[in-house]
Amino acid sequence: MAKSNEPMVWSLFSAGGMIAALVTPVLILITGIAIPLGIVGADAIGFERAQAFAANPIGKLILLALVILPLWHGAHRFRFALIDLGLHGAKTALGATCYGFALICSVLAVVAVVQI
Repeated sequence: MAKSNEPMVWSLFSAGGMIAALVTPVLILITGIAIPLGIVGADAIGFERAQAFAANPIGKLILLALVILPLWHGAHRFRFALIDLGLHGAKTALGATCYGFALICSVLAVVAVVQI
């Protein structure tokens, strides 16, 4: 039986989809609607609190999860959207390009969060 990277790709895909579907709308609701309308106080997401959150090791892991996992989800969806559009012959190149982009952006996110 041939070894495959499918379990790793699918786990990143599903975790990213869960974050994109459940967490991102809440973040948009809070930062885009609740704070501007005054429902939530602006000091709840002030610079000092955000800096303290980003400096905390657990906060760094949360930030990385919020950036990296939806990125891998999007890369996987984009790859299969292109395959569905008829690029069947370039499956390997599409996989390398999409997942390579996600990997590069993930490394850049890790570097950015570590420097905080």
